[in-house]
Amino acid sequence: RVPLAGGASERVTPEELPGTHAYDLAPGAGFALHTHTSLDRPPRIDLVRLPDHASVRALETNATLVEKLAALIPQPTEFFRIEIEAGIELDGWMMRPRDFDPRRSYPLLMHVYNEPSAVQTNDAWKGTRGLFHHALAEAGYVVACVDSEGTPSPRGKRWRKSTYQRFGPVGSDQQAAAVRALCAERPYLDPERVAVWGWSGGGTMTLNLMFRHPEVYRVGMSVAPVPDMSLYDSIYQERYTGLPETDAEAYRVNSPITYAEGLRGELLLVHGSGDDNVHFQGSERLINRLIELQKPFEFMLYPNRTHAISEGKGTLHHVYALLARYLGERIPPGPR
Repeated sequence: RVPLAGGASERVTPEELPGTHAYDLAPGAGFALHTHTSLDRPPRIDLVRLPDHASVRALETNATLVEKLAALIPQPTEFFRIEIEAGIELDGWMMRPRDFDPRRSYPLLMHVYNEPSAVQTNDAWKGTRGLFHHALAEAGYVVACVDSEGTPSPRGKRWRKSTYQRFGPVGSDQQAAAVRALCAERPYLDPERVAVWGWSGGGTMTLNLMFRHPEVYRVGMSVAPVPDMSLYDSIYQERYTGLPETDAEAYRVNSPITYAEGLRGELLLVHGSGDDNVHFQGSERLINRLIELQKPFEFMLYPNRTHAISEGKGTLHHVYALLARYLGERIPPGPR
């Protein structure tokens, strides 16, 4: 908290509990339902007394999951900052294999989202997706993620507004610069074995990276992306891109389909035909463009699945198994 009149900030969450805290306050704020998570630990929910955070009762400890995770997460996820150019540092996290040897060279998988609506590098439990990343690290990949400018990090007004009408070019340039900087700074990362994947906005950024920076990324896996910004909903898109009638150029330069000719690596495109958020028509339009350009790619359709691609027995497991298999066949895990 910070006094309304200004002054030094004061921490109100327990210092011994790094991570992310959420509170459901009782009337009078003498008690609260307190939820605490971190990237490596699932949520724990306690009824606490405020302001000392003394636990009155543990409501959910996720003890069984915590015990299972101990075998899957042998070392804590690293949080870092990487400088990509003078004055610009990006926040990130990195997961390493169990028997990591810094003298050897490992394949790097970048996870991206990079939309102005959410961050990915906060220290909070990521659920199924986080478990997927831990499993890939266990298999022999270094898995990392960075948030570039424009994402809602507590980095100030200039950071937040810097990508208005240019979040695609800025985000893709900074993501690629982060990979170059990481590989230069950490010799155990193999610049010849770099892959990227993302879902929704992350699928969009994956396309941007594969099309705009093909020299950096060998493999891309794009799930439920927005290849053409003119096909997304107005309440979101107009907020960050302007009006299509007056800002047509912003829509063009922020749409990955504009740069599809740049594809050189191996691309997997995944979409549910019943997507209720990112419309399937966008992937159809991209498929037609890639065919026109004679660009090889692979496509997986999930019939009548929504944006979550989770409906139907075994569907979500099938998605993640598909991604792991596609990655493993093109960039095998493990060090050299």
